[in-house]
Amino acid sequence: MRGGVSPWFAAATPPPYPTLSENLGCDALIVGAGITGSLVAERLTRQGLDVVIVDRERPGRGSTAASTAMLLWEIDRPLVELTAMYGFDRAARAYQASLDAVTGLISLVREHKLPGEIRKKRSLYLAAGSSVTGLLDEHRLRRRAGLSGDFLDHGQLLESYRIARAGAIVSPGAADADPLQLARGLLHLALARGARQFDAEAIAFDPAGEAVTVGFDNGREIAAKAVVLATGYVMPDIVRSTVQAVSSSWAIATTPQPQNVWKDGALIWENAKDYLYARTTPAGRIIIGGEDSDEIIAPDDRDRLIPEKASRLVQRLAALWPFAATEIEYRWAGTFDTTRDGLPLIGPVPGAQRVYAAYGYGGNGITFSYLAAQLIGDLIAGGSSPLLDDFALDRDDGMAGH
Repeated sequence: MRGGVSPWFAAATPPPYPTLSENLGCDALIVGAGITGSLVAERLTRQGLDVVIVDRERPGRGSTAASTAMLLWEIDRPLVELTAMYGFDRAARAYQASLDAVTGLISLVREHKLPGEIRKKRSLYLAAGSSVTGLLDEHRLRRRAGLSGDFLDHGQLLESYRIARAGAIVSPGAADADPLQLARGLLHLALARGARQFDAEAIAFDPAGEAVTVGFDNGREIAAKAVVLATGYVMPDIVRSTVQAVSSSWAIATTPQPQNVWKDGALIWENAKDYLYARTTPAGRIIIGGEDSDEIIAPDDRDRLIPEKASRLVQRLAALWPFAATEIEYRWAGTFDTTRDGLPLIGPVPGAQRVYAAYGYGGNGITFSYLAAQLIGDLIAGGSSPLLDDFALDRDDGMAGH
């Protein structure tokens, strides 16, 4: 899932949870205790359900520890491209839902005074090349969708942010956080409401009976009225989707330098397929990542490239923000899934009654995880949403075979 050490991973190791030593029954079983599972646990316990959470490793030590926790509402696929794929109404609905998810997550954290150092931020969507035509088209379509943001030309961007690019869209509504602290805070909230958590590896799912029976590697079973799969980038065999693809990304974090960060610590990313992304931390570190590859995904091969990719990222940091000191304290890599349309996989697992998927994928992982918790919570309570069709695991993204 990940290699190297991120700033969050370097923090204290969480204590182990008890092993599953007896067969259990519950209203909802959540498989996975990272940021997605913790958000789902918070939502379902808020609904008054009897919740059990299982994970085969210590909470948050999978892909959550590799996340840069840039809580963007802007989706990996520009609104222009998503509109070309699905039509304006559906594309705008996804963007608005993503914006609402960031707003909702900030409110949740503040309401319960959760740890996680969450901070409201602007996002700075930079032109990757010399042309701003694509950004202008994107900006116009966002305005049509009622999404806030301002276009900055080269001179305005240089004056406001001291960044020398052809242009950018600057937008409110984003945030950043420490993903491990946030996940632990959410889990503690769910446990305080009565949820139970175990160290256990789910290996078999049988949805044929009145309840879904989940078998574990030690021979124990849990019978649940609903099962939510929040297993990150490791899908159980019962999940079959052709929409996603595996990719690797690399990141670095500098030593603290609060005097050198850019204006407001805005979240930076590029108008490009394999985009560069950057953020700051409350301590004044600069985190920058990218150099993504869908060819180098084997863990040993990916991790072997950490020194080389880190050197490249230092060069790209110097080009983007020449005011930064480039002493690097953390280097890491992670393997992630992406979807061709940039949208998550959320909702019922086809062919597996009462089993739900919560896969946040792409650059909006935590944003989509919050959205998954809300949609699945509503679904279990008897509600529905057109977003469940938009995010369906068996949706046709029109790109099969491409």
